[in-house]
Amino acid sequence: MAGLAQMACAADEGLHNSSKTFTDPDLMTEADWSDPAEMHRAWEAAVIRVPTEGGSERVSFAELMIRHGSDRRRYPTVIYLHGCTGVWAGTHERMEFLAGNGFLVIAPASLARVKYPMSCNPATFEGGMYRGTLRMRQFDAGYAIERAKQLPYVDGTRMALMGLSQGAITTATFDPRSDAQRVNARIVEGWTCTAGWSEYGGIAAPASEPVLTLVAENDPWFPGPPTKGDCGYAVDRTNGGRSIVYSEPPLSEKHELLDDPGVQADVLAFLRHHVLKH
Repeated sequence: MAGLAQMACAADEGLHNSSKTFTDPDLMTEADWSDPAEMHRAWEAAVIRVPTEGGSERVSFAELMIRHGSDRRRYPTVIYLHGCTGVWAGTHERMEFLAGNGFLVIAPASLARVKYPMSCNPATFEGGMYRGTLRMRQFDAGYAIERAKQLPYVDGTRMALMGLSQGAITTATFDPRSDAQRVNARIVEGWTCTAGWSEYGGIAAPASEPVLTLVAENDPWFPGPPTKGDCGYAVDRTNGGRSIVYSEPPLSEKHELLDDPGVQADVLAFLRHHVLKH
């Protein structure tokens, strides 16, 4: 999978902290968060992977439309939300895993927005550098869900929202603004649902959307208050939601968990039960 991610780097120029020109936070306004043109940029720059015989491949929206014209297939779909650094090798690896198991995966690229401040420094595990980032990510998520459901090759009745780190925070706190923004289930990787800023905490999924949350007991991004913890207190278990805390090494010390075969098995079981059975 590493080779796949390396080949994608050129196509993802400007979609990662290392290649993005960021906006001064003082130049941001609340109107920028929900600017339709900015949401559309994130959608148009989305990374897409589609299942194939024996694997998956990266495609464009145009290529998918051509393919749909020949086989008329409608895919169960995952809207995947990248972390605070943007599209990176781990994004491609997770998308390859999901697509290889039968899901069309669409990852809106929020860093494709023109106005976008830096929100984290992965070298120092510093996050929350611009509080309004969460609102932008939530708007991008809702826009992507709505647009995806309009595509003839997407099965809008079998859809999940999933994210890592900041994408996980967005997945947990996303509040659908309409029925068109609802999904069947959500998966939260690398987040505690606990934060000093109220809008970053908890889970906003309606009862119709079971949530699977995954976090390491000693996640290096959340070493102490106000973010240390897990989502157990917020998960609705009456609808099949689960909170899994990994307390044994080496997973107990990791932020990115989905590289592990056992974690992958948990995720697939959840998706098959709550998304594919619809």
